[in-house]
Amino acid sequence: MGPDLAVNNRSTAYLGMGTNLGDRMDHLRTALHQLIDDDRVNLSDAASVYETSPVGGPPGQSNYLNTVVKITTNLDAPSLLRHILGVEQSMGRVRQEINGPRNIDIDLILMDGLVLDTPTLSLPHPRFHQRRFVLTPLAELAPDLPHPVLKQSVRELLEELPSGHEVVNRFAPPGWSDQLE
Repeated sequence: MGPDLAVNNRSTAYLGMGTNLGDRMDHLRTALHQLIDDDRVNLSDAASVYETSPVGGPPGQSNYLNTVVKITTNLDAPSLLRHILGVEQSMGRVRQEINGPRNIDIDLILMDGLVLDTPTLSLPHPRFHQRRFVLTPLAELAPDLPHPVLKQSVRELLEELPSGHEVVNRFAPPGWSDQLE
């Protein structure tokens, strides 16, 4: 395959985004803007933003805002992860404790049905199928999308989740990402 074909070969990826510090909506907008400010990444769709209670981590955390965005990219998975981590770093993300409060968290959830397990990247994201705060917005965008390992649709995974860690409410409708310009 020549370099021109590789450049035009675009992948579809789903990114989970969350924040529970400061101006949460501004953090989501800023992160999304920085993600797609790179011409190798294009926004295809964005789910509603949901307010959710914290899962794990230290007690007393504020509620999170969570969403999922669908992008297309000509970056491979490791390069996309580096781009994501660069956005988090540029926004001042500091990883001090597991499941601790954060101004931005961006997870690569799924990418073209890839299954990877390396020291730095696991696809699909190893716990997304257990997280209502990921499955609820992902089901808005792609309810029939199959989990590449479990072979169940996003809708089925969401329906099978036990109760607990419920979504608090829809905080912003799907059009929230239209306000980037």
